[in-house]
Amino acid sequence: MKEYGVPLINMGVFGAFVLLTLVVVIMVTRNTEKKASTFYTGGASFSGRQNGLAITGDYLSAAAFLGVTGAIAVYGYDGLLYSVGFFIALLLALYLVAEPLRNTGQYTMADVLSFRMSQRPVRTAAAISTLVVSLVYLLAQMAGAGGLVALLLGVKDPLAQSAVIAGVGVVMIVYVLIGGMKGTTWVQMIKATLLIIGAAVMSFWVLSRYGFNMSELLGAAVSNNPTDAKGKPLGQALLEPMLKYGGTGDTAWITKLSFISLAIALVAGPSGLPHVLMRFYTVPTAKEARRSAVWSIVLVGIFFLLTLVLGYGAAALVGIKEILGAPGKENAAAPLLALELGGAPLMGVISGIAFATILAVVAGLTITASASFAHDLYNSVIKKGKADPAQEVKVARITAVVIGVLAIIGGIAANGQNIAFLISLAFAVAACANLPSILMTLYWKKFSTRGSVWSIYTGLISSILLIISSPAIATAPAVNPIAWFPLTNPTIVAMPLAFLAGIIGTLTSREPADPELQAEMEVRSMTGAGAAEAIAH
Repeated sequence: MKEYGVPLINMGVFGAFVLLTLVVVIMVTRNTEKKASTFYTGGASFSGRQNGLAITGDYLSAAAFLGVTGAIAVYGYDGLLYSVGFFIALLLALYLVAEPLRNTGQYTMADVLSFRMSQRPVRTAAAISTLVVSLVYLLAQMAGAGGLVALLLGVKDPLAQSAVIAGVGVVMIVYVLIGGMKGTTWVQMIKATLLIIGAAVMSFWVLSRYGFNMSELLGAAVSNNPTDAKGKPLGQALLEPMLKYGGTGDTAWITKLSFISLAIALVAGPSGLPHVLMRFYTVPTAKEARRSAVWSIVLVGIFFLLTLVLGYGAAALVGIKEILGAPGKENAAAPLLALELGGAPLMGVISGIAFATILAVVAGLTITASASFAHDLYNSVIKKGKADPAQEVKVARITAVVIGVLAIIGGIAANGQNIAFLISLAFAVAACANLPSILMTLYWKKFSTRGSVWSIYTGLISSILLIISSPAIATAPAVNPIAWFPLTNPTIVAMPLAFLAGIIGTLTSREPADPELQAEMEVRSMTGAGAAEAIAH
């Protein structure tokens, strides 16, 4: 197997990043009061700038750095669609959904969905949805960790890669158990800063190779890849749309419909991602929440502009065949570009940043999932809102360990898949299961408990079943005998079903709407009045 970089240097850099972030987590949480609000929201003590940086860290996952860079390198224009979709999605999430949710809720998405509904059925549905979405998202991050470390350490044996994924899961659990949301937020801020600086340095380095002329860079990417990995003509197609999603013959409509479904998932998905929405509970006021949005939009926008340079830079300097031949395949584009630019030291640093990215995101996801289980299921449903706060936090910590174990198992199963593609599936589930119910709760006064529950379960079950029954799992019927659904992304079918179920459930419900609760929710969601007191409580 070809050796990429110097394993000793790579391990040293990895160890330094892990040690640094663990020290930070311990320091910032050393004198922290042990209560539920601190574990879930960090005590709502972060400024808008700090939280904007943390949102950036949470949003720029391994998919953004490794997956999108690799997708652009291998598929050119079509890969760039991930960057565009992820960025537009953030605008939609922050301005349409995140602030009203934060103003209305306390800790979790279920606080909002159940605000004017019957508590137990809605909280149960929202908690189950949060756990499933978080687990699907975690699979991509864990798979990315396995591919990245396999590349750097020259680990090709599947068993050894599985051990690497297990190691990432253990470190993730340690972060959550020690630091809670406060420690995780500081890790996100450090990671976002390092990621943007690292991407900027690499982009500057790439452009300097071509006289800071983007046209020269694109021309080099075309000339360096006259054929794809299978020997088919490529070249100019790297700069044209539909290289990946065009399709030919009788199946062209399926490929293009899959693309439309993917686009909907990329744009709508983040508005239903609980771990991104939960970030807004870590600031004390609605004004700081808006500042968070501005900071995160600027930083994320800068980063996704840089992925264009990184992706085509990898195609020009490394080559598609080399990228697809490395462990991790498309996900190896960014580390291999760093190796080409600055040798083993730069590759170690960039990969260390990517590794820190994965650790930070999986910690945030685990916090969200464990908070949802402990707060929404254990306290609100099982204990009917009367659980001791210390016991609730204990349940959240136990849940974090269970989720970590499940993420390790799932990450091993998903190892080798493109991270951006896996993330798109998580976005699809979030868009179908959560977003319809969120929008109708916030903006439809007559929306009822039955409508909310029907919408969540319909979107969740249909999206999962369609993914299982699609080429996203296996292309060969012999491998997947129930692969009857032709599209690789279910959003175009499952999301309308979720809206329809919510509408039918509401129209057939006899539950009378509570005008006082509706009015209170409307005022809170639009103005933030009472939100600070709810979070502090």
